[in-house]
Amino acid sequence: MAPFQKKSKTKKKTKKFKKHKQVSMVPIEPRTSETDWWDSFWHKNSTVPGYTVPGDEAEGFKYFFRVSKTTFEYICSLVREDLISRPPSGLINIEGRLLSVEKQVAIALRRLASGESQVSVGAAFGVGQSTVSQVTWRFIEALEERAKHHLNWPDFNRMQEIKLGFEVSYGLPNCCGAIDATHIMMTLPAVQTSDDWCDQEKNYSMLLQGIVDHEMRFIDIMTGLPGGMSVSRLLKCSAFFKLSENGERLNGNVKAFGGDVIREYVVGGCSYPLLPWLMTPYETNGANGISVSQSIFNHKHGAAKLLAVRAFSLLKGSWRILSKVMWRPDKRKLPSIILTCCLLHNIIIDCGDTLQQDVALSGHHDSGYQEQCCKQVDPLGRTMRDNLAKHL
Repeated sequence: MAPFQKKSKTKKKTKKFKKHKQVSMVPIEPRTSETDWWDSFWHKNSTVPGYTVPGDEAEGFKYFFRVSKTTFEYICSLVREDLISRPPSGLINIEGRLLSVEKQVAIALRRLASGESQVSVGAAFGVGQSTVSQVTWRFIEALEERAKHHLNWPDFNRMQEIKLGFEVSYGLPNCCGAIDATHIMMTLPAVQTSDDWCDQEKNYSMLLQGIVDHEMRFIDIMTGLPGGMSVSRLLKCSAFFKLSENGERLNGNVKAFGGDVIREYVVGGCSYPLLPWLMTPYETNGANGISVSQSIFNHKHGAAKLLAVRAFSLLKGSWRILSKVMWRPDKRKLPSIILTCCLLHNIIIDCGDTLQQDVALSGHHDSGYQEQCCKQVDPLGRTMRDNLAKHL
């Protein structure tokens, strides 16, 4: 029996060896040829009608992918392990080669940046629609996990820099950020439509709330809730609201000016309630108007709040998938797409890359939506705003 058992084991090994040989015969793209994807893409797409592509290749790279080649390499380094750890599962281009990590990242960035259909993006790279879908989702999952450190609430030292930035640029002491919200529009199948997802302009949408620092970096976001909700209601559903109300956020050192105390706060538009830690502008439509100090406050407050408006315009202009009407997205996956775009926005800033001002939306990031004023006023918030106006 012993020889029979030995023979059986040998047979098993042979089978395994043959199986392994079959897999290794798939032509794997060598490291030295991983730059070929860009040469091929540039040659194919730089002169396509309808694109106003810069003649310079470096600028052309940013035009298509929104990031410089240096930032692109950094993004690849973040997701490389995740993109090569799973079996390729059909990620093969028309020449029969496995897609390199670089080409996978390029496909995902182009899909997010252009907002074009998967068919159009696939045609630009010589891959099929299903490959674009699979590559983009794998990239989103990987970046969501690996780039968390690019979007978090600032520590003490970083918050001091942010507060100094707001005070130097806008004259607002102890200001920690600017808050705003925007709608991500979509179409839904009839079975999924409901009044919750239908917003004030009769569009189906998902809300995104964001707080930005003095450099237009997102430091807190909230998304996933239906567009039928008011902005003030969205705020109250957020973790940021609960933490701030419980004194776990915006709880740093106060500043005293002649006996008046000014705590940490963020600035927001009239869609938000006036709270001790959220400053909104004075209403200008009262019978008696507003005082000079209140007018000065509104001017400085408005300039600071504009940072959030500009950040959202840049976000939705750079990553056009967010500014176009999404065709029946999976509402459970859409928050991950939104988060990934916010992470990419921050990575560009953190890498010292430049946000392309010319790609920002030409109008307001929520074009067509009227600002709905919130009448809620906290007495402590009113006192805090008056102290600020007096100081200014």
